[in-house]
Amino acid sequence: MADALHGCGIGLRPEHYLDFVAAPQPVDWLEILSDNYLVPGGKPLHYLDLIRRDYPMAMHGVGLNLGSCDPLDMEYLKDLRELAQRVQPALISDHLCWTGVAHHRLHDLMPLPYTEEALIHVANRISAAQDFLGQRLVIENVSSYVESQGEMSEWEFVSAVAATADCELLVDVNNIYVSGRNHGFDPATYLRGLPVSRVRQFHLAGHTDHGTFCIDTHDHPVCANVWQLYEHALQLFGRPPTLLERDDAMPPIGELLAEIDIARSLMERTPHATA
Repeated sequence: MADALHGCGIGLRPEHYLDFVAAPQPVDWLEILSDNYLVPGGKPLHYLDLIRRDYPMAMHGVGLNLGSCDPLDMEYLKDLRELAQRVQPALISDHLCWTGVAHHRLHDLMPLPYTEEALIHVANRISAAQDFLGQRLVIENVSSYVESQGEMSEWEFVSAVAATADCELLVDVNNIYVSGRNHGFDPATYLRGLPVSRVRQFHLAGHTDHGTFCIDTHDHPVCANVWQLYEHALQLFGRPPTLLERDDAMPPIGELLAEIDIARSLMERTPHATA
């Protein structure tokens, strides 16, 4: 696999392929949506091969279905491993959730109950996927809209899964903010409950605020409250590589680069409280 990531990156999306082919862009790395490249050929792989020569990359997926009761999809894992051999990513990530049952895809990231039973179940599946891929996975917290019943808080559950599976964490700051708004917990408390040594990467994104609740839509710029929470995360965890996600209402690349500049500025000026 490639060297470790540093600094700030953006998600590589088809709308910006030509920008990256035409001229170098001021990003430190790129993240691809793994599921979009699990194909035998065509435009996505053509541009991926062109662009990956010039930028370190991470692979981020939505298809491992780690929380499901279905058996792990070994064909999917095989395709993922082959893509990793092609891309040589610095890391491979997916979500702490379930995305389907009885072999039906729901096309959504569904939260888990925060119970000991679910903890052992998902940790065993993460361990099996890591063994197959030959490397640690980086697991992302998801946003949620119905409060999960369980024996522990979400941050306690996430931390316990990471320790039990010996995986790393992708801390999505926006997802923590969204879930905090929806369920009435303090997102800073969530951050303080995570193990510093396991945090490998940050995600930043925009959401849609409906007043009494938020939806993680990835179609807006990062809001002021999420930037503030990100600054607190930097104080707690140092400077893990940070990724700006945008998946809808895609702006010109210059608008994303302007948001990356905000993240860089916060990285540079924020002291690391645990140092």
